[in-house]
Amino acid sequence: MPGRPGRPESGSADSSADPVCVWMSRLRRYLYLVATLYLVSTPIGNLDDLSPRAAEVLRSVSRVLAEDTRRSRILVDRVGSEATLVSVREHNERARAEQIVAWLGGGEDLALVTDAGTPLVSDPGARVVDAVVAAGHDVTPIPGPSAPLAALVASGLPAERFTFLGFPARKGRDREADLTRIADSAETVVLFESPHRLVRLLEDLEPRCGPERRVCVAREITKLHEEFVRGTLSQALRYYRENAPRGEVTVVVAPADVANEPGADMVQARAEAAERLEAGERPSAIARAVSERHGLARNLAYRIVHDLQDSATDE
Repeated sequence: MPGRPGRPESGSADSSADPVCVWMSRLRRYLYLVATLYLVSTPIGNLDDLSPRAAEVLRSVSRVLAEDTRRSRILVDRVGSEATLVSVREHNERARAEQIVAWLGGGEDLALVTDAGTPLVSDPGARVVDAVVAAGHDVTPIPGPSAPLAALVASGLPAERFTFLGFPARKGRDREADLTRIADSAETVVLFESPHRLVRLLEDLEPRCGPERRVCVAREITKLHEEFVRGTLSQALRYYRENAPRGEVTVVVAPADVANEPGADMVQARAEAAERLEAGERPSAIARAVSERHGLARNLAYRIVHDLQDSATDE
């Protein structure tokens, strides 16, 4: 008997095109009342990026929970799924969660999709997943396209450690906090922005990060007019002032480092941090003092102290 949709079975062949296998799988799930919510990643522009495993899941579930049922209908029809489409949006997610748990409790497997990319990443679904987990049902991710990861790996910027911030706040203290976090980050930062607010974002970042901070603006990833603009903040700002952006935009900002900290004496900062560690001071207090004395971003000072601690542990 075939394995459950989306679950690999050792030595099994791809049965996604066999309707008998699909119905046998459904029958097995209903008999044992074992239900799963699948989080299915969908294409961010090119429909050919949908994985065979994702297509199999969409064909086998009884319902597809979609942010926009009209857009998801195109994908569901493309893979030959007969699943019922159910709208799950930000404004109705809390109300839908109870019904979704009831469907799972009745033995139905469900798939949650977003308009494009991986569910829950700057999209609805978190409340549904929380409710399903709390009710004791399985939640299984079906990995696939992701705009933040695609932009990151193609940016030419450090990808070992990164922070994803979603969409930055539009105004007030929250926006100022987001901008400061990006400027001071010791890790690469990935974020979304709407095309008509991109220039303003770059303008706000330039004085905080410095005009030479490296950045990559990825636009329309996997689509016909895909574009990557790589360079400094000042170069990207100049380009988009002259070429109004369109479509989906993902911005990748390089981490704060020595090159982005003019006037900071890294050698002296590191030496002072080492002395304070040896004297037994608390790491947080050391980072705070080094940041203030040497004009370093707080996150960079913390990284210096952390690296010194790691070096001491390895010796």
